[in-house]
Amino acid sequence: MKFGVRSVAALHRLGTAPSVDTNSLLQDTDGMTEHTHATHPEIVKRLKRAEGHLKSVIAMIEGGKPCLDIAQQLSAVEKAITNAKRTLIQDHLDHCLEETVGALPRDRRQSIDEFKTITKYL
Repeated sequence: MKFGVRSVAALHRLGTAPSVDTNSLLQDTDGMTEHTHATHPEIVKRLKRAEGHLKSVIAMIEGGKPCLDIAQQLSAVEKAITNAKRTLIQDHLDHCLEETVGALPRDRRQSIDEFKTITKYL
């Protein structure tokens, strides 16, 4: 199993980090292997939609549309990207973190569950 630098740091704070060689950790992030989850196609779809929306905002700016209209549309693009990011992170936590820590006793499991829950507020 490959671990990201931030994932291992979070696991260390929770006291559940596996023993990992940090030198290989940094090397693994450069040459990542294929890593997909069921939500990835939906995330790609959302990001492509946001990309098209952003292109229309650029056209609005180039076309001299009112700043209020542009700001509203930029806010919508920003929200779409934020939601895609949130979905990606939640999916990562739900699958990769579970895979990393494996089965834990109930007292140690609570920390992981709380970590996953609190990240929903990011």
